[in-house]
Amino acid sequence: MVGASGGPKWFVLYGLDRYLFGDFFARSPQQLITLGSSAGAWRMCCLATADPVAAIERLATLYSEERYSADPDPAEVSQQAVTMLQGVLGGTGAREIVSNARFRTHIVAARCRGLPSDASHFRQGAMLAGSAVLNAASRRSLGWFYERTIFHNMGDMTPWRNLDDLTTAQVELTENNLFKAMIASGSIPFVLEGVADIAGAAAGLYWDGGIVDYHFDWPFLDTDGLVLYPHFHDFVTPGWFDKHLPWRKAQARNYGNVVMLAPTPEFVASLPNGKLSDRSDFVHFDYEKRRDIFREVLDRGHELAVELAELVASGPTTEQIKPIGNLSSR
Repeated sequence: MVGASGGPKWFVLYGLDRYLFGDFFARSPQQLITLGSSAGAWRMCCLATADPVAAIERLATLYSEERYSADPDPAEVSQQAVTMLQGVLGGTGAREIVSNARFRTHIVAARCRGLPSDASHFRQGAMLAGSAVLNAASRRSLGWFYERTIFHNMGDMTPWRNLDDLTTAQVELTENNLFKAMIASGSIPFVLEGVADIAGAAAGLYWDGGIVDYHFDWPFLDTDGLVLYPHFHDFVTPGWFDKHLPWRKAQARNYGNVVMLAPTPEFVASLPNGKLSDRSDFVHFDYEKRRDIFREVLDRGHELAVELAELVASGPTTEQIKPIGNLSSR
């Protein structure tokens, strides 16, 4: 199962996650390999705790009720993220996730290559700008600037040990590094602080995994199994810098066995302000208004869970099954 970056956009999927975590996957002892970056990684970590429904509820509550000063700097936002994830995991969450042999967790972060952990903001900004410009010409150029780092508890059995689309490092997920890996995976440059020198991983500064894998564009599974992808869009954007590049599309061959669950455009249009929640809501609305909007979106997400449960019981109609949009056949 895959969880994409996207911050508060995830709120619309909260109901689906509760159903999947507490009902759908509870019926089967089958092993599930999960993959996520940023908020998607946080969701997948919740699944691997001893009580995944309680964990995803804590994430939804703590995230949607975050309160900041009038002009928060990255240090303040980072501290809020730390407090939030500490509340989600509690005292035993890290141990539960790392030791879970059924739900195998993969967390993606991006390590700055050639940049020390104490690099100035100017050097960090220059690296970010350079990588954005060159990415427009070739996604592979991201490998010159960032090393995709996958923290996981599968050892050599991980299905992604031989990725070669970008420079990739594999790091054993442990109790000592899980929390920092989670924070790093969601550390948006200049919104949060980068995470320095994670235990067991190469030295350096780690940023949001969405920089390299926003919605993912790599082979998920090379067996006859299926990949479940609850997503807030009905299309995929490979990396963070690709959001404004209409020609940059994920490869259709990587999505041949993917079942994507996504709200319809009509459902999204019926949400507050006619859109998915996103980071701009933290800027445009005061705390009380923002909290009310987020709560409404979280509540509306239960409608998607009810519909999915009905589809599981009866099967979807042909009108409900559509090809994933914005894929490249090349």
